[in-house]
Amino acid sequence: MAVVDAVTFPKAVLFDLDGTLLDSAPDMAAAIDAMRAARSQPAMPLDELRPHVSKGARAMVAAAFPQVDVAERESWIPEFLDHYERELGRHGKPFAGVEAMLGALERAGTIWGIVTNKPEYLARQLMPLLGWEQRSAVLIGGDTLKARKPDPLPLLVAAERIGVAAPDCIYVGDDERDILAARAAGMPSVVALWGYRLDEDDPVAWQGDVMIDAPLELTQAAAWPLRR
Repeated sequence: MAVVDAVTFPKAVLFDLDGTLLDSAPDMAAAIDAMRAARSQPAMPLDELRPHVSKGARAMVAAAFPQVDVAERESWIPEFLDHYERELGRHGKPFAGVEAMLGALERAGTIWGIVTNKPEYLARQLMPLLGWEQRSAVLIGGDTLKARKPDPLPLLVAAERIGVAAPDCIYVGDDERDILAARAAGMPSVVALWGYRLDEDDPVAWQGDVMIDAPLELTQAAAWPLRR
C-alpha cells in the first residue's frame, strides 16, 4: 500500500508587504492628500487610490496627478516618500486574518519573512509598529539589492538568508510582478486576491500556483501549494 504524506505547512513563506500583509492604502492616501492640499486640490477618494498602491509610489503619484508631466511627477517622488514616512503606520493595519495566518505558520514551525519593493528604510520602520520586528526572519526592500521584483534576486537572497532552498519557500503576493519573481526564482506562488488590483489586472493570467481569497484560508496547511 502506498504511503500518503501528511499535509504539512511549508518550510518557509515569503510575503509581499503592501496589499498582501498590510493594508497600507490609508497611509498612502494621507501622503497623497498632503501633496494635493499643498497644491490646493481636494483629497483623493481612497477607493480611487487603493488599486494603484501595489504598483508603487510613481503609480500612486501618477493616479493623483494625471495632468502633470511625467518628468515633473518624477521629481515629486521624494516629497511623496517624506509625507508617507510621517504617516507610516498611523492609518493602515494588517488585513483581516493576517495575524491568524502568521500565528498558524509560527505554530507549525514555518519560517516567514518579507520581500517588498518598498524602500527598506520605510519597511523597517513599520516592523516594530506591527510587532513583527522579531517575528519576521528576513526583510528585503526594493533598494536592498541591485534588482527588485519582478527580478528573482530579492527572493533568492531572502531564501539564502533564512537558510531554506528556494523551491522549499513559497512566495505570496498580490501583484503580477510578485508571481513573475516567484516563478523565476523557482518558488511556488500564492496570488493574494484580497490585495490591490487595477480593473484591467487578470490574476488568472499570472499563472500562480494557487489563488486565495482571504488570509484566513492560509491557516490551513492544505491551502498552500505543493512544494516541488
